[in-house]
Amino acid sequence: MGLAPVIMLFFYWDSPVAGYIAALLFILASITDYLDGYWARKYQAESTLGKFMDPIADKILVAIVLIMLIPSDRVGPVMVILLLCRDIIIGGVRSIAASNNVIISAGSLGKWKTALQMVGIPAILIYTPLFGLPIYEIGLIVMWVSVALSLVSGYQYTWGYFKNRPH
Repeated sequence: MGLAPVIMLFFYWDSPVAGYIAALLFILASITDYLDGYWARKYQAESTLGKFMDPIADKILVAIVLIMLIPSDRVGPVMVILLLCRDIIIGGVRSIAASNNVIISAGSLGKWKTALQMVGIPAILIYTPLFGLPIYEIGLIVMWVSVALSLVSGYQYTWGYFKNRPH
């Protein structure tokens, strides 16, 4: 989450090198987020605050970068709106579920969605062809797949709550 403003600074520096730096910083933020959760589970150091903040930090990082990409026409507003609305709805469902002592674990589609975003967003930040590959176009395809997974996993998550909620 802390790297998001730094990524923004590099993004607005109009240079292909800046795109690579922004992408590397995004990848670094993604890796440290993954390792933080991995080590917390491995060493049984999970906390309520950590469980609460981890998905929020992920969403803030992704939201800031995607919103920042709209004015440059690298991503369209529809993609960003779908991803953000899904996350807001899931946040609401999680709050209601928690107040009812219902735990809904994250499904594999949601994890795949996040993984695809962590690949697609750096490709969009790089923007220029990489080793002759149309990296930007590949990044857009990957992001649209993440949108589809996001919507399906959001439905599954919400259905999981309604199926398991107290009556």
